Amino acid sequence: MSGLARLQNMFRVPDLRKKIFFTVFIIFLFRVGSHIPVPYVDFKAVVALRDNATSNGTGGVLGLLDVFAGGALTAVSVFFLGIMPYITASIIMQLLGVVIPKLEEWQNEGQTGQKKITQWTRYLTVALALMQSTAFVFVLKSGTGGLLGQSGLSLPANHQSFIPNFTPWKALMIIITWTAGTALVMWLGELITQRGIGNGMSILIFTSVVSRLPYQGALVLKQSHAFKFIVILGIVVAMVLGIVAVESGQRRIPVQFAKRVVGRRMYGGQSTYIPLKVNQSGVIPVIFATSLLSFPALVATVLGSGPRKWVNDHLVGNATTSWFYIISFAVLILFFSYFYTAIAFNPQQQADIIRKQGGFIPGIRPGPPTERYLAKVLNRITLPGAIFLMTIALVPFLVFKFWNISNFPFGGTSILISVGVMLETMKQIDSQLMMRNYEGFLS
Repeated sequence: MSGLARLQNMFRVPDLRKKIFFTVFIIFLFRVGSHIPVPYVDFKAVVALRDNATSNGTGGVLGLLDVFAGGALTAVSVFFLGIMPYITASIIMQLLGVVIPKLEEWQNEGQTGQKKITQWTRYLTVALALMQSTAFVFVLKSGTGGLLGQSGLSLPANHQSFIPNFTPWKALMIIITWTAGTALVMWLGELITQRGIGNGMSILIFTSVVSRLPYQGALVLKQSHAFKFIVILGIVVAMVLGIVAVESGQRRIPVQFAKRVVGRRMYGGQSTYIPLKVNQSGVIPVIFATSLLSFPALVATVLGSGPRKWVNDHLVGNATTSWFYIISFAVLILFFSYFYTAIAFNPQQQADIIRKQGGFIPGIRPGPPTERYLAKVLNRITLPGAIFLMTIALVPFLVFKFWNISNFPFGGTSILISVGVMLETMKQIDSQLMMRNYEGFLS
């Protein structure tokens, strides 16, 4: 069956068609909100600063956050913070589940416990949005473009601040607007998850990333020659193929269930397997490393000129050419790959579940030996997964450093998120089509 016929299958199922149209409508609302300027901000000064920055490039960790926000960060829109506070809150809640017994208890309660965790994640998201909004308001008041991703640039002539005639009332209104915008984005993402297709938060991040690709590609083409741009496109194609291969890679651990007789019936005796993905943690380590590197940029707003200059030189602006930024990013990705994998997959819990169900791994005794075997396999496949993430995230940085291209490109993180979200969404569409006896994309 041709690809066009498979695409038509999506719209032959009324329920699936409604979900797709609903998702597209929510994406449209999200993109509109990303271009609505926040009140009391001198938008002309922001536009002038952004235009002046085109020739110098936009990079660093806040440049990457702007990619996640779909340009809303440098546009100073009502969706200024985008989805990042929710992502950070979700990761914090998962990390706290290891050290707080109550959260661990909720995680084991199934759907009821998940609702409680989701509710507290929302509260934490609003709290993080309030703190980040307050920090960025004082960035705008000071008139420093560096922490908006425009390092080394100052306000255009005839502009003293991004917020003219600054007052506490104006600051409060901007903070409330940005916090409400984050809450609205969080709600839109949950609507997609409940009534649309795919994971809502991932879809919104994918939309933001894809919307910036043409602009960033044009910046790279403008600063580099045609040959270099073609080589970069070749690297992008190779990265996409590598991401698809690694994301689909699994280590299948066989599990055999013993036969048992209950009454007059015999149960068990079948074989199955535990699928362990090579990249068990997905793109979470990259996103969390980005969030962690953004905190010094926010703290620098209240520090002196010395620390602020160091942050601008190593974490903001054209930080993609800084070895400190590259090495820090790589170390954080490696650390969070192991850390998040240890949270997502518990060998002790899995070994206990296998033992209680009367199963065993061939050649491995149930109980502690199974736990040690699962932990050993998990540690072995996590290393290549972490190296894969580091390679995808850092290869563009090294290429642009070697060629002295300062514009923030459609880097490995953007491609990793885009391909990963598309694969997961296509799998969901495929599963719904196959339930109705249609052939899917991945068939």
